[in-house]
Amino acid sequence: MTLRANWSYPTAIRFGAGRIEELPEACRAAGIFRPLLVTDRGLADLPITAQAMDILRRAGVEADLFADVDPNPTERNLGIGVVTFKQGRHDGVIAFGGGSGLDLGKLIAFMAGQTRPVWDFEDIGDWWTRADADAIAPIVAVPTTAGTGSEVGRAAVLTNAETHEKKILFHPGMLPVQVICDPALTVGMPPAITAGTGMDAFAHCLEAYCSPVYHPMGDGIALEGMRLCKEYLLRAYRDGGDIEARAQMMTAAAAGATAFQKGLGAIHALSHPIGAHYDTHHGTTNGVVMLPVLRFNRPAVEEKLSRAAAYLGLAPSFDGFYDFAAELIAGLDIPTTLDGLGVTDPDFGILCASALKDPTAGTNPVALSAENILPLYRSCFQD
Repeated sequence: MTLRANWSYPTAIRFGAGRIEELPEACRAAGIFRPLLVTDRGLADLPITAQAMDILRRAGVEADLFADVDPNPTERNLGIGVVTFKQGRHDGVIAFGGGSGLDLGKLIAFMAGQTRPVWDFEDIGDWWTRADADAIAPIVAVPTTAGTGSEVGRAAVLTNAETHEKKILFHPGMLPVQVICDPALTVGMPPAITAGTGMDAFAHCLEAYCSPVYHPMGDGIALEGMRLCKEYLLRAYRDGGDIEARAQMMTAAAAGATAFQKGLGAIHALSHPIGAHYDTHHGTTNGVVMLPVLRFNRPAVEEKLSRAAAYLGLAPSFDGFYDFAAELIAGLDIPTTLDGLGVTDPDFGILCASALKDPTAGTNPVALSAENILPLYRSCFQD
């Protein structure tokens, strides 16, 4: 099978190894002639970033690089990025990297033309309508990990540096106009990052599928995304040069982000505060809290996960699915408790309050409440 195609759902996607060479063409298709390439500090000096900048230069595209991006980006990173965008007279953004680079790149393109504070566009009700849609700069997205799927998303996550809360910002105009999914860019990912980003993709598919929101098309995409994770995540983890596994996991990541328009759930509601307060890797944190959340949600998802287990070729039961998830987490060497991530002496009051306010809590199959959130969080700290 040749893993190369052009997709127009949910946006224009150029998929296949080596397609980073089409970056100048993708910029032109998006109406970008002087892009700002936004990535994180860890990627800034790596060969894949130099390659992308060289491809642009050889095609006569004037591009600048912005890499003042924290692993959990804050409004400080955003503010500096917007100033850089304006001072450089850029007309669009290439969001390049994992979740942090993709999300901050999208937010820079979004906020460069807005006059209100970024927090006015949090994903609450119709707050997105406050934005001037005509002032959003076009975005080309190039993922270098297979996890967040932010390249096909209309939202971005930003950490409030003062409150240490992760906020989801939303606007349809943040959906990239062009996407290049080149699995060859992920070959150099270390095993631990492969595991963490892969668990993020799997968590997106799992939570989207379990969300009680009615969206059968989203369910179908989430199911296939879980199957791809089942078949290829451990392969990519064990052999980083397995280009087929890398490609299939890049597809799974895009599937998860497409499906979670349905909603997410308690995995993310618990993970976001942990990442904001303790700076843990988001996808890895999702993996740590996944099993406690599955046990918590069992009364509401048992039948649905039994059907998913059958599709995945497992024993058609909740236990069949749960055992598979546990084996996957163990196979990726992900800790079984948050203590194993170095989270010690947690402030449960702050964590619980943040989790209950997180937008992802609203679509959890079992409603999160002041009564049940503390026991759920505590279960993530003990075997």
